[in-house]
Amino acid sequence: MNNEKVLLSLHDLSHSYHGKKGETVALDHINFNLSAGEFSAIVGASGCGKSTLLDLIAGLLPVQKGELLFPDAKNRPSIGYMLQKDHLLEHRTVYRNVLLGLEIRHQLTEDNISYVRHLMEQYGILEFAHAFPRELSGGMRQRAALIRTLALKPDLLLLDEPFSALDYQTRLKVTEDIIKIIRGEGITTLLVTHDLSEAISTAERVIVLGKRPGHIKAVIPIDFGEDHPLSPQEARLHPRFPYYFNKLWKELCDES
Repeated sequence: MNNEKVLLSLHDLSHSYHGKKGETVALDHINFNLSAGEFSAIVGASGCGKSTLLDLIAGLLPVQKGELLFPDAKNRPSIGYMLQKDHLLEHRTVYRNVLLGLEIRHQLTEDNISYVRHLMEQYGILEFAHAFPRELSGGMRQRAALIRTLALKPDLLLLDEPFSALDYQTRLKVTEDIIKIIRGEGITTLLVTHDLSEAISTAERVIVLGKRPGHIKAVIPIDFGEDHPLSPQEARLHPRFPYYFNKLWKELCDES
């Protein structure tokens, strides 16, 4: 795990939803840190509060109990959030879609536009700049959605099952490409996924949430003993991969 400065700290973070039937506790006493440049993943059963946790970190939900702290208060990190659906606007071209965030923030500077074009060229969608989203494959749409998010140069990237809508073969290829992009940009990343193989093959650490109310059941560092980060495909073929898969599977089965 990256041992550089702490970018984000969660201390006893809890959250409840209130409805006609009363209070439902979604998260209970969540504690962990994210270091700058770290890639961590969160797994857990459906309904254990994984997406709620990302919404809290993103500021889409108010903190009710506990603390969500950014230690470097003077330089609060910018946050990018990529959801399950790409949410590309069908009436805008791919190019105008990836510029949307910059346009909203009135940041369409020459440098920012040049950076976006660099990302589009590097990751194979510049030739589709004037196409519309309906003309793209699912994998290409996800690349466009990620570049739209990265255009704002976030310090922290939240990924909420961004590959779940893709077929298996496309998912493997897109995961490979997108992890390459994220590592290349050195962005601190927190991925929520139901796919244990995906978590193990991309993350430096996997946080297991127990059933509702969501709580941290286990934190499992991922170390393949190599002197360089493995690509997701290389990680899946590594001799230690089954060990981590079985360890995570046992944690989840114990919940059942």
